[in-house]
Amino acid sequence: MLRPPSLMVFDLDGTLVDSLGDLERALNLTLAEFRCGPLTPLRIRGMVGDGVGQLVARALEATGCAADPQEAVARYLAHYEADPVARTTVYPGVRATLEAFREEGIPLAVLTNKLSRSTGLVLERLDLARYFSRVVSGDSLAFRKPDPRVLLALLAEFAVSPAASLMVGDSEVDADTARAAGVPFVQMTYGYHRGPLQEIPSAAQLADFAALGAFIAGRAPP
Repeated sequence: MLRPPSLMVFDLDGTLVDSLGDLERALNLTLAEFRCGPLTPLRIRGMVGDGVGQLVARALEATGCAADPQEAVARYLAHYEADPVARTTVYPGVRATLEAFREEGIPLAVLTNKLSRSTGLVLERLDLARYFSRVVSGDSLAFRKPDPRVLLALLAEFAVSPAASLMVGDSEVDADTARAAGVPFVQMTYGYHRGPLQEIPSAAQLADFAALGAFIAGRAPP
């Protein structure tokens, strides 16, 4: 990995922001409308990462709910986008670290499976949008994570090679995307991974976002 990278790509939920409270709120309000649920935060945590359609489908299956999936997604989005940051917080160290990267002149991008409107609302209302040159959401292209083409398309926009870039995420979905694209991957261990950490391949696993700067500078162990 080049130090510093020519491009840094970040996942959103579970990496930059802790959004579980708002995901839980919107999902359980949706389930309640169909007289289903509720689900605990722990159950919901394991459903996050593959986009809103999969999140809602998994919740319907887990509760045995017979609701129409498309209608349930529409209701979920209405609840979520009404106030997407009511219970969402920026993880410690994120703002200062992103600011430091920006001052170093490193281009920063977001790559998330969240829908564009939801992504934009979260980034704007938490004052994070200003750090990123590009945001690619789950509906921005014809493919999304873990399809490596979504990451490779982003690298192409910046004319950066996979080896010269770095992806930072929290889950197996992020790790799989980076590995398939040939991009070094750093995992934030506080996020929404599903399986054991030791089974997720990465250049480093960090429990503190602020440690990312030291790792890139070559001062932190993997």
